[in-house]
Amino acid sequence: MLAALPHEPSERPAPPGPAPTDQPGKAILLMLSAVLTFNLLDSSAKWLTGGYPVAMVVWSRYVFSVLLMLAAVPWLGGLSALRTRRPAMQAVRGVLLLACTILFMTAIAYIPLATATAIGFASPLFVTALSIPLLGERVGPRRWAAVLAGFAGVVIVIRPGLGSVHWATVLPLLMAICYAAYQILTRMLRVSEGPFASLFYPALLGALLASAAVPFFWVTPRWPDLGLMALMGLFGGTGHFIMIRAFALAPVSTLAPFAYCQIIGAAGLGYAIFGDLPDWPTGVGTAVIVASGIYVWHREAVLRGAARQS
Repeated sequence: MLAALPHEPSERPAPPGPAPTDQPGKAILLMLSAVLTFNLLDSSAKWLTGGYPVAMVVWSRYVFSVLLMLAAVPWLGGLSALRTRRPAMQAVRGVLLLACTILFMTAIAYIPLATATAIGFASPLFVTALSIPLLGERVGPRRWAAVLAGFAGVVIVIRPGLGSVHWATVLPLLMAICYAAYQILTRMLRVSEGPFASLFYPALLGALLASAAVPFFWVTPRWPDLGLMALMGLFGGTGHFIMIRAFALAPVSTLAPFAYCQIIGAAGLGYAIFGDLPDWPTGVGTAVIVASGIYVWHREAVLRGAARQS
């Protein structure tokens, strides 16, 4: 799965007490650690989809993550950390995130990790487009140009109409749309909901829905694979926790470009573990997606800075 980036400095978690001093060096290291953790999660999922149904891999990712979160509740403020004022919107986020997980894990069962990850990083472009009807924001011609360039990069990677491209390359694009909607809702909840509650409830709903479906796909796991399933939950929960901590120490504009290191990690692990190496059109398309995404983040940071000075 992709690193979930906030879109405004106001979305950085606000721990009790005085606001911490920015520590960009430490924040970047934390962000890179979170990205590596997500790469390990995705690699584990791809490995498991080689021997188990996708539904079962999705189930294990959610169930073990929820168990880890429940174990952490006493250290995060007790039940007050789970308080939510918008349960219906949290439920919608949960459905969207579950759809993202199913689409992504199905995709990586068939195509290289780097390819799926690169296409999925079109999500910030969809966030920019969806922010107009859903949030009433204005998007200028420069950001629209970057969005269109990013979509052109997606087309280069997918290469529609060419028989050599696997049908599963469409799934990360659908995931990017669902993930963009998920991020928009997260943005809308940033004032009323705490960060842990916003992590917990989508995971809880995903665990419940996956648990209802998994009996129809159940395959008794071997003990080593069961351990890897548990590690997926650890990777997911730990990655999000580290990333929240990173955004408490530095602005989004500082950290956003480092999220794209996830594509590099996916390519490296994909080659080392599975022997997958993206072809040159995928590399070109990925470069276009990354460049356009970074420009969108940069432009938003510039506009926010200008707004604060006016």
